[in-house]
Amino acid sequence: QVQLVESGGGSVQAGGSLRLSCAVSGIPYSSYCMGWFRQAPGKEREGVAVIETGTGNTFYGDSMKGRFTISQDNAKNPLYLQMNTLKPEDTAMYYCAADYPPCTRAWWARGDLRSTDFPYWGQGTQVTVSS
Repeated sequence: QVQLVESGGGSVQAGGSLRLSCAVSGIPYSSYCMGWFRQAPGKEREGVAVIETGTGNTFYGDSMKGRFTISQDNAKNPLYLQMNTLKPEDTAMYYCAADYPPCTRAWWARGDLRSTDFPYWGQGTQVTVSS
């Protein structure tokens, strides 16, 4: 059974940084796809970043490029999201997501990340950025 548990959220002032973690268990493959999404109150879930653990390839949502970094040292380690230069509009619940091989990888052709690309989800961790 796939389990994803996020941590590291909190409150920070604009311009600050946070690092989110996602503990991963139950995926019976050494290579898979992991993503971060976020959802603010009253808004749709938004794709933040994805990493294809076998190749290390990463894909980012347009508004996160240059400020956020997704990483995972290897398949047995947590997934991370380093968030720098945070803005009040980054305030949201942040979710970790996973997919088994073959991952859809449709983000490359579409140019965006969608929550429907991932069947497994964590419960989320709240990030609040104050101005």
